[in-house]
Amino acid sequence: MVQDRTQPEHAAQTYPRGDRRRSRLGLFLPYILLTLVVVAWSIGWFWIRGRAVDEIDDWMAREAAAGRNWGCTDRTVTGYPFRIELRCSAVTLDRSDGRFRLGPTTAVAQVYQPRLVVFESAGPFHVEQGGLTGDASWRALQGSFHGASDGFTRASVVMDDPKVAVTGVPTGPIDVSGQHLELHARPDPGRYTSEGAVDLSLRLTRAEVPQFDVLTGTQDPADLVLDAALSQATILRTGPVPRELERWRQAGGTLDITGLSLAKGQQRIQAKGSLALDAAHRPAGQLDLRAAGIDTLVGSIVGQRFGSERGALVSQLVGGLLGLSRRPQPDAPADAAPLKDLPPIRLADGKVVFSGFPIPNVYLPALY
Repeated sequence: MVQDRTQPEHAAQTYPRGDRRRSRLGLFLPYILLTLVVVAWSIGWFWIRGRAVDEIDDWMAREAAAGRNWGCTDRTVTGYPFRIELRCSAVTLDRSDGRFRLGPTTAVAQVYQPRLVVFESAGPFHVEQGGLTGDASWRALQGSFHGASDGFTRASVVMDDPKVAVTGVPTGPIDVSGQHLELHARPDPGRYTSEGAVDLSLRLTRAEVPQFDVLTGTQDPADLVLDAALSQATILRTGPVPRELERWRQAGGTLDITGLSLAKGQQRIQAKGSLALDAAHRPAGQLDLRAAGIDTLVGSIVGQRFGSERGALVSQLVGGLLGLSRRPQPDAPADAAPLKDLPPIRLADGKVVFSGFPIPNVYLPALY
């Protein structure tokens, strides 16, 4: 049998032209789909960015209509492809009662988690309000805000090496510095709906306050811890301070201190109680105290009332009765001295009353 050898041997294995086109399409299909996804995502990101810019502009317009003019110098909105990043070389606020300015600041939100905003600022912060001028600086500042449909779930600010200076105070300039500061806020689970209460937690380590050193007789740095609940906090806005405080006072707002702890060397004080504003806009309320090692402080207060000689004698008597002058042994830990109950401190009619006697030369001015 004669075979036709004029045809190539692989001729029987050739594929139809349509099959070859499908084979090439399958090879490039993943790249085509990836390109479509990138294009769709890019369109979506620019749409979200546009919405964010519109929201910022609308909010600033509403604030301006209410007399609060916000500014974001050299504003840029970037962050493609997964973030919305707002940058300002300065954030400013001008309103009827003062001016505020914050240095370079950045706020970032992930497109898949828009209600969580993380921010940081290089500072400094400057404020002018009435006759007061305040300046604050820090080595690092970071914060976060967890938003919710009915408000927020948590807000936090963390600061390293904070320094604050206030001038224009009638009693003289105030200078405060520290090693680390944390401030956290969250809705009070049991009181937020009914009273608009917000839980506050403040931590300040190794704080130095020259004015406080004179009062306590020691230059040891202080550690401050405050846990409190601020009722009627939800009515507070960004309006002038006097107006906001008055709205808060008329609503029956209170600062309920569940725990206040101050440690300065061997001196320790703990307090709890409730504070508010009276009709004359002065702080009012009562604090229950426990303390150890504060005989110098008590002596300073008593000495102002009875004179130096009698004050020293009365101070020793009071300190002995209350156990405030008891010192731990040299080899004992710093917090070995037991805390003793003290008479409460009452704030009433602009006076600070301790053990039934107003503290001399101490008056509480109206806050607004």
